[in-house]
Amino acid sequence: MRISALLAGAALAGVLAAGGTQAAEYELKLSHFLPPVHGIHTDFLEPWARELEACSNGGLAVEIFPGGTQLGNVAKQQEQVLAGVVDLAHGLHGIPRGRFPRTSVIDLPFLTESADAASRTLWALYPDYLAEEYEGLKVLALHAHNGGLIHTRDTQVASMEDMQGLRIRTPSPAISMMLEHLGAIPQGMPPGQVYENLEKGVIDGTVFPWDPVRSFRLAEVLDYHLDARAYTVSFFFVMNQRSYDRLPAALQACIDQSSGDALVGRFGDWWDAWDAPGLAAAQDKGNAIASLSDEERGRWRAALAPMIEAYLDQLEEQGVGNAREIYAKAQDYVAQFEAE
Repeated sequence: MRISALLAGAALAGVLAAGGTQAAEYELKLSHFLPPVHGIHTDFLEPWARELEACSNGGLAVEIFPGGTQLGNVAKQQEQVLAGVVDLAHGLHGIPRGRFPRTSVIDLPFLTESADAASRTLWALYPDYLAEEYEGLKVLALHAHNGGLIHTRDTQVASMEDMQGLRIRTPSPAISMMLEHLGAIPQGMPPGQVYENLEKGVIDGTVFPWDPVRSFRLAEVLDYHLDARAYTVSFFFVMNQRSYDRLPAALQACIDQSSGDALVGRFGDWWDAWDAPGLAAAQDKGNAIASLSDEERGRWRAALAPMIEAYLDQLEEQGVGNAREIYAKAQDYVAQFEAE
Protein backbone atom coordinates (compact mmCIF):
# COMPACT_ATOMS: atom_id res chain seq x y z
CA MET A 1 0.00 0.00 0.00
CA ARG A 2 2.85 2.38 0.80
CA ILE A 3 4.45 1.72 -2.61
CA SER A 4 1.10 2.27 -4.30
CA ALA A 5 0.65 5.58 -2.50
CA LEU A 6 4.12 6.72 -3.54
CA LEU A 7 3.46 5.77 -7.15
CA ALA A 8 0.14 7.57 -7.09
CA GLY A 9 1.78 10.68 -5.64
CA ALA A 10 4.47 10.60 -8.28
CA ALA A 11 1.88 10.25 -11.03
CA LEU A 12 -0.09 13.22 -9.65
CA ALA A 13 3.05 15.33 -9.50
CA GLY A 14 3.76 14.48 -13.13
CA VAL A 15 0.27 15.50 -14.18
CA LEU A 16 0.58 18.80 -12.30
CA ALA A 17 3.98 19.51 -13.80
CA ALA A 18 2.72 18.77 -17.30
CA GLY A 19 -0.33 20.95 -16.87
CA GLY A 20 1.31 23.81 -14.95
CA THR A 21 3.64 26.63 -15.95
CA GLN A 22 7.31 26.09 -15.29
CA ALA A 23 8.91 28.93 -13.34
CA ALA A 24 11.44 31.02 -15.24
CA GLU A 25 15.05 30.38 -14.36
CA TYR A 26 15.77 34.11 -14.07
CA GLU A 27 13.35 36.60 -12.55
CA LEU A 28 13.96 40.31 -13.09
CA LYS A 29 12.48 43.26 -11.20
CA LEU A 30 11.82 46.45 -13.19
CA SER A 31 10.83 49.69 -11.46
CA HIS A 32 9.70 53.11 -12.65
CA PHE A 33 8.03 56.16 -11.11
CA LEU A 34 5.05 56.79 -13.38
CA PRO A 35 1.43 55.67 -12.93
CA PRO A 36 0.47 52.46 -14.74
CA VAL A 37 -1.85 54.46 -17.03
CA HIS A 38 1.08 56.42 -18.47
CA GLY A 39 2.27 55.52 -21.95
CA ILE A 40 5.75 54.74 -20.68
CA HIS A 41 4.17 51.87 -18.77
CA THR A 42 1.47 50.77 -21.23
CA ASP A 43 3.27 51.27 -24.55
CA PHE A 44 6.92 50.91 -23.60
CA LEU A 45 7.81 49.03 -20.42
CA GLU A 46 4.98 46.49 -20.25
CA PRO A 47 5.32 45.38 -23.91
CA TRP A 48 9.12 45.49 -23.62
CA ALA A 49 9.01 43.13 -20.64
CA ARG A 50 6.59 40.72 -22.30
CA GLU A 51 8.60 40.69 -25.54
CA LEU A 52 11.73 39.94 -23.53
CA GLU A 53 9.97 37.01 -21.87
CA ALA A 54 8.81 35.68 -25.23
CA CYS A 55 12.32 35.96 -26.68
CA SER A 56 13.70 34.02 -23.70
CA ASN A 57 11.36 31.05 -24.28
CA GLY A 58 10.44 31.03 -20.62
CA GLY A 59 13.96 31.61 -19.33
CA LEU A 60 13.16 35.13 -18.08
CA ALA A 61 10.27 36.60 -16.13
CA VAL A 62 9.93 40.37 -15.54
CA GLU A 63 7.90 41.87 -12.70
CA ILE A 64 7.15 45.59 -13.02
CA PHE A 65 6.83 47.97 -10.07
CA PRO A 66 5.31 51.32 -11.24
CA GLY A 67 4.89 54.58 -9.39
CA GLY A 68 2.84 54.16 -6.23
CA THR A 69 4.40 50.80 -5.36
CA GLN A 70 7.15 50.19 -2.81
CA LEU A 71 9.81 50.48 -5.52
CA GLY A 72 8.24 53.32 -7.50
CA ASN A 73 9.86 56.34 -5.81
CA VAL A 74 11.24 58.69 -8.49
CA ALA A 75 14.18 59.72 -6.29
CA LYS A 76 15.36 56.13 -5.77
CA GLN A 77 15.43 54.65 -9.26
CA GLN A 78 19.17 55.00 -9.81
CA GLU A 79 20.21 53.86 -6.34
CA GLN A 80 17.84 50.86 -6.42
CA VAL A 81 19.23 49.53 -9.66
CA LEU A 82 22.85 50.20 -8.66
CA ALA A 83 22.32 48.35 -5.38
CA GLY A 84 20.59 45.44 -7.10
CA VAL A 85 17.31 46.01 -5.26
CA VAL A 86 15.84 45.96 -8.76
CA ASP A 87 17.46 44.67 -11.92
CA LEU A 88 16.10 47.33 -14.27
CA ALA A 89 14.88 50.89 -13.76
CA HIS A 90 13.43 53.75 -15.72
CA GLY A 91 14.12 57.09 -14.06
CA LEU A 92 14.32 60.85 -14.39
CA HIS A 93 17.85 62.24 -14.69
CA GLY A 94 17.12 65.40 -12.69
CA ILE A 95 15.81 63.74 -9.51
CA PRO A 96 17.80 63.60 -7.27
CA ARG A 97 19.82 66.51 -8.56
CA GLY A 98 23.46 66.46 -9.51
CA ARG A 99 23.92 62.79 -10.43
CA PHE A 100 24.06 63.20 -14.21
CA PRO A 101 25.70 66.59 -14.88
CA ARG A 102 26.99 65.63 -18.34
CA THR A 103 23.65 64.27 -19.46
CA SER A 104 21.89 67.38 -18.13
CA VAL A 105 23.22 69.41 -21.08
CA ILE A 106 20.21 68.17 -23.08
CA ASP A 107 17.92 70.10 -20.69
CA LEU A 108 19.34 73.49 -21.68
CA PRO A 109 16.73 75.83 -23.18
CA PHE A 110 16.05 76.03 -26.90
CA LEU A 111 18.44 73.18 -27.68
CA THR A 112 15.76 70.91 -29.11
CA GLU A 113 11.98 70.75 -29.53
CA SER A 114 11.34 67.12 -30.48
CA ALA A 115 11.56 63.92 -28.47
CA ASP A 116 13.01 62.17 -31.50
CA ALA A 117 15.93 64.55 -32.00
CA ALA A 118 16.58 64.88 -28.26
CA SER A 119 16.55 61.11 -27.67
CA ARG A 120 18.75 60.32 -30.65
CA THR A 121 21.15 63.09 -29.59
CA LEU A 122 21.48 61.61 -26.11
CA TRP A 123 22.16 58.17 -27.56
CA ALA A 124 24.75 59.56 -29.98
CA LEU A 125 26.49 61.44 -27.15
CA TYR A 126 26.49 58.47 -24.78
CA PRO A 127 29.57 56.46 -25.86
CA ASP A 128 32.08 59.31 -26.02
CA TYR A 129 30.68 61.93 -23.65
CA LEU A 130 28.22 60.49 -21.11
CA ALA A 131 29.23 56.90 -20.37
CA GLU A 132 31.23 57.65 -17.22
CA GLU A 133 28.04 58.77 -15.44
CA TYR A 134 26.60 55.25 -15.71
CA GLU A 135 29.29 53.16 -14.07
CA GLY A 136 27.88 49.85 -12.83
CA LEU A 137 24.93 50.10 -15.21
CA LYS A 138 24.15 48.69 -18.62
CA VAL A 139 22.40 51.54 -20.40
CA LEU A 140 19.51 50.25 -22.48
CA ALA A 141 18.18 53.65 -23.62
CA LEU A 142 18.38 57.37 -22.96
CA HIS A 143 15.50 59.55 -24.10
CA ALA A 144 13.73 62.88 -23.66
CA HIS A 145 10.26 64.32 -24.14
CA ASN A 146 8.94 66.76 -26.73
CA GLY A 147 9.52 70.48 -26.24
CA GLY A 148 7.84 71.32 -22.95
CA LEU A 149 5.11 73.73 -21.89
CA ILE A 150 4.50 76.04 -18.95
CA HIS A 151 1.18 75.13 -17.34
CA THR A 152 -0.45 77.49 -14.81
CA ARG A 153 -3.44 77.55 -12.51
CA ASP A 154 -4.62 81.18 -12.34
CA THR A 155 -2.44 83.17 -14.75
CA GLN A 156 -2.03 82.91 -18.49
CA VAL A 157 1.65 83.15 -19.38
CA ALA A 158 2.36 84.55 -22.83
CA SER A 159 5.39 86.76 -22.16
CA MET A 160 8.42 87.00 -19.91
CA GLU A 161 6.66 89.59 -17.77
CA ASP A 162 3.88 87.07 -17.03
CA MET A 163 6.44 84.77 -15.39
CA GLN A 164 7.41 87.25 -12.68
CA GLY A 165 7.04 85.76 -9.20
CA LEU A 166 5.22 82.59 -10.27
CA ARG A 167 6.07 79.51 -8.22
CA ILE A 168 6.73 76.88 -10.89
CA ARG A 169 7.52 73.23 -10.27
CA THR A 170 10.87 72.28 -11.79
CA PRO A 171 12.34 68.85 -12.63
CA SER A 172 16.07 69.64 -12.97
CA PRO A 173 18.82 72.18 -12.21
CA ALA A 174 18.95 73.45 -15.81
CA ILE A 175 15.19 74.09 -15.87
CA SER A 176 15.41 75.75 -12.44
CA MET A 177 18.02 78.17 -13.73
CA MET A 178 15.92 78.83 -16.83
CA LEU A 179 12.87 79.66 -14.72
CA GLU A 180 14.88 81.97 -12.46
CA HIS A 181 16.22 83.92 -15.46
CA LEU A 182 12.65 84.31 -16.71
CA GLY A 183 11.56 85.74 -13.35
CA ALA A 184 9.80 82.72 -11.85
CA ILE A 185 10.52 80.97 -8.55
CA PRO A 186 11.42 77.32 -9.20
CA GLN A 187 10.01 74.70 -6.83
CA GLY A 188 11.66 71.27 -6.84
CA MET A 189 9.04 68.55 -6.69
CA PRO A 190 8.47 64.96 -7.92
CA PRO A 191 5.82 64.65 -10.65
CA GLY A 192 3.44 62.72 -8.44
CA GLN A 193 3.15 65.63 -5.97
CA VAL A 194 2.22 68.30 -8.52
CA TYR A 195 -1.56 67.74 -8.52
CA GLU A 196 -1.89 68.15 -4.75
CA ASN A 197 0.33 71.22 -4.61
CA LEU A 198 -1.51 72.90 -7.48
CA GLU A 199 -4.83 72.11 -5.84
CA LYS A 200 -3.70 73.64 -2.55
CA GLY A 201 -2.14 76.69 -4.19
CA VAL A 202 1.35 75.84 -2.96
CA ILE A 203 2.60 76.29 -6.53
CA ASP A 204 1.22 78.41 -9.35
CA GLY A 205 2.22 76.13 -12.18
CA THR A 206 4.51 73.47 -13.54
CA VAL A 207 6.69 72.60 -16.49
CA PHE A 208 5.71 69.42 -18.32
CA PRO A 209 5.03 68.26 -21.85
CA TRP A 210 1.36 67.62 -22.67
CA ASP A 211 1.15 64.00 -21.55
CA PRO A 212 0.97 64.48 -17.73
CA VAL A 213 -2.07 66.74 -18.19
CA ARG A 214 -3.95 63.49 -18.72
CA SER A 215 -1.84 60.81 -17.00
CA PHE A 216 -1.60 62.83 -13.76
CA ARG A 217 -5.11 64.34 -14.22
CA LEU A 218 -3.65 67.87 -14.16
CA ALA A 219 -6.36 69.26 -16.41
CA GLU A 220 -8.51 69.23 -13.26
CA VAL A 221 -6.29 71.78 -11.52
CA LEU A 222 -4.89 73.78 -14.42
CA ASP A 223 -6.57 76.42 -16.59
CA TYR A 224 -3.77 77.86 -18.73
CA HIS A 225 -1.02 76.47 -20.92
CA LEU A 226 1.87 78.11 -22.79
CA ASP A 227 3.22 75.96 -25.62
CA ALA A 228 6.72 77.40 -25.11
CA ARG A 229 8.73 74.47 -26.51
CA ALA A 230 11.66 76.00 -24.64
CA TYR A 231 13.17 72.95 -22.92
CA THR A 232 13.16 69.19 -22.58
CA VAL A 233 13.75 66.75 -19.73
CA SER A 234 15.56 63.43 -20.07
CA PHE A 235 15.18 59.88 -18.74
CA PHE A 236 17.26 56.74 -18.37
CA PHE A 237 16.41 53.07 -18.86
CA VAL A 238 19.18 50.98 -17.32
CA MET A 239 20.03 47.54 -16.00
CA ASN A 240 22.30 46.54 -13.16
CA GLN A 241 25.49 45.37 -14.87
CA ARG A 242 25.87 42.40 -12.50
CA SER A 243 22.31 41.29 -13.24
CA TYR A 244 23.08 41.39 -16.94
CA ASP A 245 26.43 39.62 -16.61
CA ARG A 246 24.93 36.65 -14.74
CA LEU A 247 22.57 35.85 -17.60
CA PRO A 248 23.46 33.26 -20.28
CA ALA A 249 24.53 34.70 -23.62
CA ALA A 250 21.23 33.81 -25.27
CA LEU A 251 19.26 35.82 -22.71
CA GLN A 252 21.70 38.73 -22.92
CA ALA A 253 21.07 38.71 -26.67
CA CYS A 254 17.33 39.08 -26.04
CA ILE A 255 17.98 42.20 -23.96
CA ASP A 256 20.45 43.59 -26.48
CA GLN A 257 18.14 43.24 -29.46
CA SER A 258 15.27 44.99 -27.68
CA SER A 259 17.33 47.98 -26.50
CA GLY A 260 19.83 50.49 -27.90
CA ASP A 261 19.29 52.01 -31.34
CA ALA A 262 16.07 50.14 -32.06
CA LEU A 263 14.48 51.29 -28.82
CA VAL A 264 15.74 54.88 -28.81
CA GLY A 265 14.36 55.40 -32.30
CA ARG A 266 10.80 54.75 -31.09
CA PHE A 267 10.50 57.56 -28.56
CA GLY A 268 9.67 60.29 -31.05
CA ASP A 269 6.49 58.58 -32.23
CA TRP A 270 5.67 57.44 -28.70
CA TRP A 271 5.86 60.94 -27.22
CA ASP A 272 3.72 62.33 -30.02
CA ALA A 273 1.10 59.72 -29.17
CA TRP A 274 1.40 60.29 -25.40
CA ASP A 275 1.09 64.06 -25.72
CA ALA A 276 -2.11 63.95 -27.79
CA PRO A 277 -4.48 62.88 -24.95
CA GLY A 278 -3.03 65.57 -22.65
CA LEU A 279 -3.73 68.27 -25.22
CA ALA A 280 -7.21 66.83 -25.75
CA ALA A 281 -7.91 66.87 -21.99
CA ALA A 282 -7.03 70.56 -21.81
CA GLN A 283 -9.13 71.34 -24.87
CA ASP A 284 -12.10 69.35 -23.59
CA LYS A 285 -12.04 71.35 -20.37
CA GLY A 286 -11.92 74.60 -22.35
CA ASN A 287 -8.51 75.65 -21.01
CA ALA A 288 -6.69 78.59 -22.59
CA ILE A 289 -3.71 77.57 -24.73
CA ALA A 290 -1.18 80.17 -25.92
CA SER A 291 2.04 80.01 -27.91
CA LEU A 292 5.10 82.22 -27.86
CA SER A 293 5.14 84.71 -30.70
CA ASP A 294 8.28 84.79 -32.83
CA GLU A 295 9.17 88.14 -31.26
CA GLU A 296 8.67 86.85 -27.72
CA ARG A 297 10.61 83.68 -28.46
CA GLY A 298 13.50 85.88 -29.58
CA ARG A 299 13.32 87.80 -26.30
CA TRP A 300 13.43 84.54 -24.33
CA ARG A 301 16.40 83.29 -26.32
CA ALA A 302 18.29 86.52 -25.68
CA ALA A 303 17.44 86.51 -21.97
CA LEU A 304 18.51 82.89 -21.57
CA ALA A 305 21.82 83.07 -23.47
CA PRO A 306 23.72 84.24 -20.32
CA MET A 307 21.96 81.52 -18.34
CA ILE A 308 23.29 78.84 -20.67
CA GLU A 309 26.81 80.20 -20.27
CA ALA A 310 26.42 80.29 -16.49
CA TYR A 311 25.17 76.70 -16.43
CA LEU A 312 28.11 75.50 -18.51
CA ASP A 313 30.43 77.40 -16.13
CA GLN A 314 28.86 75.52 -13.22
CA LEU A 315 29.37 72.17 -14.93
CA GLU A 316 33.05 72.99 -15.50
CA GLU A 317 33.41 73.95 -11.84
CA GLN A 318 31.84 70.60 -10.91
CA GLY A 319 34.51 68.74 -12.88
CA VAL A 320 32.92 68.44 -16.32
CA GLY A 321 35.88 70.08 -18.03
CA ASN A 322 34.53 69.53 -21.54
CA ALA A 323 31.01 70.84 -20.82
CA ARG A 324 31.13 73.27 -23.73
CA GLU A 325 32.38 70.55 -26.07
CA ILE A 326 29.43 68.35 -25.04
CA TYR A 327 27.01 71.23 -25.59
CA ALA A 328 28.46 72.02 -29.02
CA LYS A 329 28.31 68.37 -30.03
CA ALA A 330 24.69 68.18 -28.82
CA GLN A 331 23.85 71.18 -31.00
CA ASP A 332 25.45 69.45 -33.99
CA TYR A 333 23.52 66.22 -33.41
CA VAL A 334 20.21 68.04 -32.89
CA ALA A 335 20.68 69.93 -36.16
CA GLN A 336 21.49 66.68 -37.95
CA PHE A 337 18.54 64.72 -36.55
CA GLU A 338 16.02 67.51 -36.94
CA ALA A 339 17.09 67.93 -40.58
CA GLU A 340 16.39 64.24 -41.17
